[in-house]
Amino acid sequence: MKNEYKKINSTEVPLLQVEHLEKSFGEHQVLTDVDFKVYKGDVICIIGSSGSGKSTLLRCMNMLERPSGGCIYHKENSILGKPAQVAQYRAKVGMVFQQFNLFSNLTVLENCMLGQKRVLKRSAKEAKATSLTYLDKVGMLPYIYAKPHQLSGGQKQRVAIARALAMEPEVLLFDEPTSALDPEMVGEVLAVMRNLADEGLTMIIVTHEMAFARDVSSRTVFMDQGIIVEDESPQVIFTEPKNQRTKEFLSRFLIA
Repeated sequence: MKNEYKKINSTEVPLLQVEHLEKSFGEHQVLTDVDFKVYKGDVICIIGSSGSGKSTLLRCMNMLERPSGGCIYHKENSILGKPAQVAQYRAKVGMVFQQFNLFSNLTVLENCMLGQKRVLKRSAKEAKATSLTYLDKVGMLPYIYAKPHQLSGGQKQRVAIARALAMEPEVLLFDEPTSALDPEMVGEVLAVMRNLADEGLTMIIVTHEMAFARDVSSRTVFMDQGIIVEDESPQVIFTEPKNQRTKEFLSRFLIA
């Protein structure tokens, strides 16, 4: 069952919050005065044209890019300007990348164990047990001793998802997780993500998969030219968007 859409003015304390977020690369302004809240259990799909700032917003939220201005809060605690807090915060905010970012010299199992041992200081026994649990969840248990070059793109991405899950984050960020996959492999990754959504995992997903955003998200965010144009339930975004730019972007998906 799809998670319930939560109004932006909810009295619940957000899990993550950005306020007046700005990001520039030199003189190029990528994000402008972005306000964004994430509540526990949200499945948020961020959509928009290439270059609209979607991935940059995600990377700022995970502090892979340092914002040029504004604030980021984790459970109402600011994480900017405090290196120790940033490290702790990153352990709670997982990331799944377009290009998988697996270590080519490690097996599937070793890829999933490494972060747990180094960041979470888990024992090898505990890290292995946790890794096996999540590799089983994504259907990759038969491949634990394979190296990345022996896997298909879809299998690599499922391993990357298992690796992120093994860190047991509070929220998982996906940066166009299917964009590097052949069309026939997209479905297997989206199926895993659908299952995670059904289980209540908090997720923020930058995606070009409009049907997935429409059917799975509890909130859909449309970005254009570095600003959030609309932040609504998918029912509203995909059937009666308010902004003309949103209507133009989604014209072939709108229900007559």
